[in-house]
Amino acid sequence: MSQLREIMTKSVASVSPEDNVYRAASLMKQHNIGVIPVVENGQVRGMVTDRDLVLRALAEQRNEEVTVREVMSNDIVTGTPDMSVDEASQIMAKNQIRRLPVVENNQLVGIVSLGDLAVRQPFANEAGQALSNISEPSSPQM
Repeated sequence: MSQLREIMTKSVASVSPEDNVYRAASLMKQHNIGVIPVVENGQVRGMVTDRDLVLRALAEQRNEEVTVREVMSNDIVTGTPDMSVDEASQIMAKNQIRRLPVVENNQLVGIVSLGDLAVRQPFANEAGQALSNISEPSSPQM
């Protein structure tokens, strides 16, 4: 059984809670990512997604003085490098998350996404199971 350390992305862009939302958006664009961990002293304090930026800053017409702390998600679930891929996919499904920060000794050491699971053939099933539990059909409201 494979461990997260074998498939996680180790070079992770991050922002601090005091960075402004434009810094987070700029890094997302630069790295072509939709989520960025919020890290303080090496510890994950939150996550900010492109959706957080749109709904909590842009849609409310807030300016560049808005900090990441004001828009980030605080209820963070993490994994460990020694965690099995299957265990990680179960955690992602249970918590309905698409990305799992990987922490060792309270320090961010990587991140795993559903895409990381899906592109590695032996783990495609785990990714599919996690996605089916994460994705819920939505109906447009008129």
